[in-house]
Amino acid sequence: MPTWIALLRGINVGGRNVMPMAKLKQSLESISCSRVQTYIQSGNVVFNSRIKNNKTLHKKVIDQIDHDFGFRPNLILLPEQQLRDAISNNPFPSAISQPKTLHFFFLDAEPSSDCLKSIGKLAVDSEQFELIGRVFYLHAPEGFGKSKLASSVERKLCVAATARNYATVEKLASMIAS
Repeated sequence: MPTWIALLRGINVGGRNVMPMAKLKQSLESISCSRVQTYIQSGNVVFNSRIKNNKTLHKKVIDQIDHDFGFRPNLILLPEQQLRDAISNNPFPSAISQPKTLHFFFLDAEPSSDCLKSIGKLAVDSEQFELIGRVFYLHAPEGFGKSKLASSVERKLCVAATARNYATVEKLASMIAS
């Protein structure tokens, strides 16, 4: 049975889009997802599903969340191998020693080359970035919150995205393995 990673964006922030993880787990189990595990309150879920088609499963998950919570958050749904590939393709392996400075932006689609042209102008000298497939990697040693590039990635790439730091990505990978 395939393993999936659901990355929800914009939940449990500032009292908006409240989604307790225990209730989210029950929601996913109600649509025949199994081995549902959540990680922190920001919408990271690992689960198994008999559904093998990403679009079909994506719709089913979003529809169930809407039914149970009354809103439709942005969702990036990754098959297990896509998360593993994102980790192995990391172009900044030296940054993993400071995992909160390395971020993976998981993209809903590959951005067009037109959208990529101006993104480099936002980076400061200490920042490094690279786009590989549907993952935009950002090493921001001065801090993610201070990075103009980090706050503009989705707008500049012209596709929906959600970011996770390396520590979270690594934890999700370990949840798959357990």
